[in-house]
Amino acid sequence: MPRDETARNFERKFQSEQAAGSVSKSTQFEYAWCLVRSKYNDDIRKGILLLEELLPKGSKEEQRDYVFYLAVGNYRLKEYEKALKYVRGLLQTEPQNNQAKELERLIDKAMKKDGLVGMAIVGGMALGVAGLAGLIGLAVSKSKS
Repeated sequence: MPRDETARNFERKFQSEQAAGSVSKSTQFEYAWCLVRSKYNDDIRKGILLLEELLPKGSKEEQRDYVFYLAVGNYRLKEYEKALKYVRGLLQTEPQNNQAKELERLIDKAMKKDGLVGMAIVGGMALGVAGLAGLIGLAVSKSKS
């Protein structure tokens, strides 16, 4: 269940329409939009699923919004490759979309940062292994003397 009041209101509306047998696209989008903005990964994932359901049903304008928030949700989950796929698809049809350009820049920046962090971890592990090998070599040479 979403943790903030706005999202809970949209969730109630979504569940009410679902119980009645038909959820409007706008209700599903509003609820998904709230979930994608949540600080909880489970909420974000649920929002992404709702947006993916909406994607084939929407008009061109609606699809633009769905794709943008799919990119946002994947970015927030650190699923950068998926986020880039969505945002670059949007930029192919709307090359002047400033929100999409900014999101692409943020994704690229995060990928570079995470890549450097990943390389630093691998580098640190290599140093640790080399240090351990050095200590073992030192211990072996001392035991032979």
